[in-house]
Amino acid sequence: MGWVVRLPRVNPAHPSPPLSRLLELCADAVQAVRAGRSLTDVLAGVQPAARPGTQALAFAVLRRLGAATAARAVLAPRNPPPVVDALLVCALALLWPDDAPPYPDHTLVDQAVTAARHKVPAAAGFINAVLRRFIRERAAVVAQAEQQPEGAWNHPAWWIQKVRHDWPADWQALLGEAQRHPPMTLRVNARRSSREAYLQQLQEAGIAADPVEGPGLEQALVLRQPCPVDRLPGFAQGLVSVQDLSAQRAAPLLLRDWAGGLPAGAHVLDACAAPGGKTAHLLELAELDLLALDTDASRLARVDDGLRRLGLQARTRAADARQVSQWWDGRPFDAILLDAPCSASGIVRRHPDIRWLRRADDIQALARIQAELLDALWPLLKPGGRLVYATCSLFKDEGIRQIDAFLQRHSLAPGVIAAQSPGHLLPLPDNARHLPSASLADGFYYALLQRPAAASD
Repeated sequence: MGWVVRLPRVNPAHPSPPLSRLLELCADAVQAVRAGRSLTDVLAGVQPAARPGTQALAFAVLRRLGAATAARAVLAPRNPPPVVDALLVCALALLWPDDAPPYPDHTLVDQAVTAARHKVPAAAGFINAVLRRFIRERAAVVAQAEQQPEGAWNHPAWWIQKVRHDWPADWQALLGEAQRHPPMTLRVNARRSSREAYLQQLQEAGIAADPVEGPGLEQALVLRQPCPVDRLPGFAQGLVSVQDLSAQRAAPLLLRDWAGGLPAGAHVLDACAAPGGKTAHLLELAELDLLALDTDASRLARVDDGLRRLGLQARTRAADARQVSQWWDGRPFDAILLDAPCSASGIVRRHPDIRWLRRADDIQALARIQAELLDALWPLLKPGGRLVYATCSLFKDEGIRQIDAFLQRHSLAPGVIAAQSPGHLLPLPDNARHLPSASLADGFYYALLQRPAAASD
């Protein structure tokens, strides 16, 4: 599959460091991800001038990490020290065959060796020899590396097996789509503008975009080319937010099509609110008495920041939604959004480090948390109230199997799941016919649960 490193735009006031320095920082990031740190956290510590270039390289390398690691094992069977290995796999990933290579071979090798001389001088000759051998024997080494599942699909072996088990007809397409660059999608703030009016503003700013049709996507636009948010007209003034198409379906699913209408000033809970995109969307669509919870106070601050930018208000509180006695005031909720912690396996094209951070036993641990959240929050609904359960996951243990187990635990009939529940949304062209061909939505799972009007559960 073809891929391209999207290099950052040059800012004359803050020029990017040379490629050798970016390769050092990229290697640091890859080494940190292998040690269990998220790429987002790592990049936060990179100097602003170097951050865009480091991110661009790190994304490219992490999308090829399985193949590059397998190739390194072919070229150097004895594991080198982690710092050397990280620099090698970064260079190998960027040297991988491609119709539009990001750098000429000689440039990449020269800059990787320069990085090695600065970072690990004793290994510079070794790195030079390995990379030059790869160039000479590239076709044969690539073929050998791709005989390994991780080399062929650039995901951990357990992940590949799980996707194959859950989606036997689609597993290859799903793993392939995870390698593509995601589109940049917008949600126009319905309180401040219309999609048509904002599309005109984009056109006047020289930014090409397309409206998207589909359930809950009346305010959605897809940019033909991503751009920095500071180029978006009125972003700072709250006219628009960046949000994936699948994520935009949560708020309309919870709030629309109520029998008898949504109660005025409905009492709503967003149980796992950070970073706040769905919280804001709920408030853009209706006047709500909304409580936004999250266990992480620092991430909850991002919810507050986002609401201020958009001119919206909600009560926010740092709390574990499972510990009901610590935060609930006893008033039942008309509606609850439970965007539960999950593997994030549906959004790996946006966050290519996730596949390498997760471990196989994480899935069952996350599924237990999801079950605990469902069991804790279901009794807080008013009779006739609604709960939307959502995860940005492809794995059925975090989707349909989770909800089936919930229904069984509470002796609930399948009819509790509303007919408009989307179920699993796969990031594949066949499941996104209403979208431009290159603009696929992320992988998600949604279930809309309706509490019986005379429920005793």
